[in-house]
Amino acid sequence: MPYGAKCGSLACAGSRAVLALLAGALLAAPAAAQSGEPIKIGYSMAMTGGLGPNGKSALLAQKIWEEDINAKGGLLGRPVKLIYYDDQTNPATVPGIYTKLLDVDKVDLIIGGYGTNMLAPAMPVVMQRGKVFIGLLGLGVNTEFKYPKYFVMIPSGPDPKPAFTQGFFDLAMAQDPKPKTVAIVAADAEFSANASDGARENAKKAGLNIVYDKKYPPATTDFAPIVRAIAATNPDLVNINSYPPDSVGMVRAVNEIGLKPKMIGGGMVGLQNTALKAQLGPLLNGIVNYDFWLPVPKMMFPGVEDLMKKYQARAPSEGVDVLGYYMAPQAYAQLQVLAQAVEATKSLNDDKIAGNMHSGTFKTVLGDVKFAESGEWAQSRVLQIQFQNVKGNDPAQFKEMGTQIVLSPTEYASGKLIYPYEKAK
Repeated sequence: MPYGAKCGSLACAGSRAVLALLAGALLAAPAAAQSGEPIKIGYSMAMTGGLGPNGKSALLAQKIWEEDINAKGGLLGRPVKLIYYDDQTNPATVPGIYTKLLDVDKVDLIIGGYGTNMLAPAMPVVMQRGKVFIGLLGLGVNTEFKYPKYFVMIPSGPDPKPAFTQGFFDLAMAQDPKPKTVAIVAADAEFSANASDGARENAKKAGLNIVYDKKYPPATTDFAPIVRAIAATNPDLVNINSYPPDSVGMVRAVNEIGLKPKMIGGGMVGLQNTALKAQLGPLLNGIVNYDFWLPVPKMMFPGVEDLMKKYQARAPSEGVDVLGYYMAPQAYAQLQVLAQAVEATKSLNDDKIAGNMHSGTFKTVLGDVKFAESGEWAQSRVLQIQFQNVKGNDPAQFKEMGTQIVLSPTEYASGKLIYPYEKAK
């Protein structure tokens, strides 16, 4: 019908019907790939408190995954929706969050938040409900529970406690002359206790004499007395197992007091965060510590470069770690694993998903991931890195790998250890 012409009632009715059908078809087309209620995935995440900076970094990567998966048609033909709450880095909030997610929000699936101390208190609720539970980063959480539907993205392997610091001790014992004594210090909390248990085991296997072995209260803010007590024992090695605020306090106290062991570090959470690295600057030089992923050539697994570009483009406006090396690949891979298990089983049934996760190998931005019976990675891949040549407090220097040298495992190494510690200062 020509534009502007008047029509009779029958003609108009017919035209309207055709237009209505066309409009309906156009509106329905985008929804065809994703129909029905969203698949809801719920979890707690540290967005404030001591673990908040790392938790918010993980959250951005998880949002990117949500956008990516929905752009590809969702899961099982349904859109995916992440539902999360701030646990405030407070273990006491965690059971209530998971109860709310399951009873009020009626989520289909759950995953674990960030940190050993936040995963452990969720376990009784998770086990009671029989849910699959993929933790983000947690050390030895399932050692006592032995829950068959627990899995975790920390690459500490089937024997997680000693594996966490194994590289630290192996590097030390490869030096000439070999160290003879070690001090072990840890926060009196779940993660640090597990890490120090492993360190103690490694020290004994290496034939080292443990001259200091103590825990400090998690609320400690003055670390000078602890460092002075360590210095009084004159250890060759100092193994520190700490959470972010403690790690900063320890580094400052070590430098202020002038503690000079042959090697120091090992289990310090927080020194992977760009803002904290920039804050400490040259005080970091010489410290050997764990990490899980850095953009060295041998760790550029399929998809990780694209993820990091998206993450780093958004990080400044989101107010999170501008580089995201520590949390982003782990958090994105955590959801990749869950999604692949759901698609493989064509199901949201927790038993079926857990069965697939025990038998499958998952393609992720962290490379191929396979789980042991315990839910830990089938093979350990904890990196040991050393801070070298850090100058000033510009965060940009940590984008280049000249300030963070991967020492082990050897297949990912990007440089050599400077030993003893004092030579790297």
